[in-house]
Amino acid sequence: MAAAEREVGGAFDLTACVQEPIHLLGGVQSYGALIAIRSGTIAVTSENAERMLGVDGLSGAPATRLLDAAQLAALEGLADADTGQTAMMPVTTTAEVGAQRFDVTVHRSDGMLVLEFEPPGAARDFPAIYTPIRQALTRLQMAPTVVEACRAAVREVRAITGYDRVVAYRFETLDGPGEVIAEDVTGDGEPWLGLWFPATDIPPQARRLYERNWIRVIADVDDATARLSGPLDLSMSVLRTVSPFHLEYLRNIGVRSSMSVSLLSGGRLWGLIACHGRDVTTLGPQVRAACEFFGVALSLHLAALRERDEAAARDRSRALIARLLENASAGPVRTWPLDPDGMAGVIVCDAVLIRAGGRVSVHGADPGPAVVDALLRALPEVPSGSLWHSDRLAEDLPALAGLSRAPAGALALPSGADGDLIVWMRGERTVSRRWAIDPEEPVRLGPHGRRLTPRGSTAVYLASVRGRSLPWTANDLAMAVELGRAVVGIAVAHARRVSALNVELTRSNVDLDSFAHAAAHDLKEPLRGIANTATFITEDAGDRLDEVTARRLASIQRLAARMDELLNALLYYSRLGRTELDRQPLDLREAVARAMEVAGPRLREAGVSVTMPDPGSTITADPVLLDQVLVNLLVNAAKYACPDEPPLVSVTGGPELVVRDNGVGMPPHLREQAFQLFRRLHPATAGYDGSGAGLAIVRRIVERHGGQVWAEESPGGGTTIRATFPDPARDLQ
Repeated sequence: MAAAEREVGGAFDLTACVQEPIHLLGGVQSYGALIAIRSGTIAVTSENAERMLGVDGLSGAPATRLLDAAQLAALEGLADADTGQTAMMPVTTTAEVGAQRFDVTVHRSDGMLVLEFEPPGAARDFPAIYTPIRQALTRLQMAPTVVEACRAAVREVRAITGYDRVVAYRFETLDGPGEVIAEDVTGDGEPWLGLWFPATDIPPQARRLYERNWIRVIADVDDATARLSGPLDLSMSVLRTVSPFHLEYLRNIGVRSSMSVSLLSGGRLWGLIACHGRDVTTLGPQVRAACEFFGVALSLHLAALRERDEAAARDRSRALIARLLENASAGPVRTWPLDPDGMAGVIVCDAVLIRAGGRVSVHGADPGPAVVDALLRALPEVPSGSLWHSDRLAEDLPALAGLSRAPAGALALPSGADGDLIVWMRGERTVSRRWAIDPEEPVRLGPHGRRLTPRGSTAVYLASVRGRSLPWTANDLAMAVELGRAVVGIAVAHARRVSALNVELTRSNVDLDSFAHAAAHDLKEPLRGIANTATFITEDAGDRLDEVTARRLASIQRLAARMDELLNALLYYSRLGRTELDRQPLDLREAVARAMEVAGPRLREAGVSVTMPDPGSTITADPVLLDQVLVNLLVNAAKYACPDEPPLVSVTGGPELVVRDNGVGMPPHLREQAFQLFRRLHPATAGYDGSGAGLAIVRRIVERHGGQVWAEESPGGGTTIRATFPDPARDLQ
């Protein structure tokens, strides 16, 4: 660009091209003439109109001086027809001006009826092209893919128009660069197939015009423009003059004449059929109409092909969504109702990130916790029911730019309240492209001009596109929205189920607590009677009992005492469900000292040494219930001490309570069972007494506090019990 700037004596500002008002260039190509009529009077004329139409003094004259009332009425009817495009009809001027024949294209602009006159085409033009067009459309409908349809189209258009080169050009995005995907060119023409052209070649205002006016013809790049007598919006004009930037561009690539036919998708510019000729080429209205019709038919066929492919992809995705929903609806209530691995099939991706209930999991190519945390922090807030997506994350989220293993694309879908989120991630897709010009320097000194560089295979630049992922298609976005609606539906259904189950569970818990309390209380009276009766029989019989009877009575007493111990544990366990918590910050060292007053005899009997918590360690809990937890854990440590070494117990905490011993330990597969009520890991015959309710009571107390408790192996052997006691006041800060 610096060389070009030096050559022209200053900087060349490409924004001048981008901002050029190409619909207000104030002239038409001189092979035709233009007049604009307001209220029956000719208000605007091109400077060649009087010469071409053979009449003087047109400006301000009544339109009936040029055309009779019947023809004017017919032209007005065509202009007012709801076609959205121009219309054409042959006319004959009045006898006063020589009764000449012209082909007139008509449209409305700025409140005026605009007539564009061209010399009449040969009478055989339309019949001559009707049959080829019909055959071409038949062949086009047989093309099974987008690329093959475009290949057929460029062959047919070149046969109809006679241009030296016809290409099909597809835009990557609405405002992005384009690629030549099909080409038909004369034998000595250099191939352009597969070349990419910068987005600046077709600036935004040109793209908007292509969406309004399907066809654009330039008969001669060296044409002397016929200026208009007044301002007029020429957006729909077929004779509109050409931007000097575009004329320079065409000259630099050796083009004398050209035609462009728009290919639209959903009303937006998808691509172009671009035609180039080495010689002057003037197409009559009939040929232009045929090419425009061909462009419409091709657009419809391309849309049908894309819709077919997208419908097949949607069907596959919907089948997966239906399976996910079926499994989720029939499955148990849980935090996340859908299968994360299945969601990767709904939308093609490298990984799926799920945040649900405050927990984050990644399925697929995990970029690592640092990248995941950075991505979640950088993602913008997305309203529920909306999507956020990018195929260039490093540009859109600069916080990810310096991170290795960061995905290049992401599609984020809020999936519920509390920040629940699904993020589909795609890695970088490195694509090598052949550019017809250096994409980083689209404006340079060229051999035929001072600004726009020649495009073509003789000046190919190879460049790799980095930092981009596979773009998210409209189908991807539609399936994400559909999945989002399904997730919300499942969440609502599960919320109803959870609510109903909670009501039933609350009722069941009340009934169970009442039953356990009543059973434990009411069974103790007959149990005492059994124990007392056995004692009375033993005392009354004295030495008269035989050995077998005495042994049986002793068993009754022992089993009655065991049953009484179990009932006491059950009674205490049931009361825990109805106990109101009195949470307060507690000095853990003092709490352990109180617990040792109760557990002390058992600890001294087993010779257990206790390491006290550090001074200042605190736990927020109910003091009575915390004492019960500590007593149970200390007694367990004494009960299951290892006989081969001095038994040790250490208590640490704040806010997590940790009680570690060097006793006999627990097998890993039985640690969870140890917290079940009356579940003992060692038989009574092994010398370990107790009811088997201690750890169950510990878990019940901890869970009443909203915490969790679990068992681990101590370093060097033994058991470590960890219990969490959340502090609601601290968690709200």
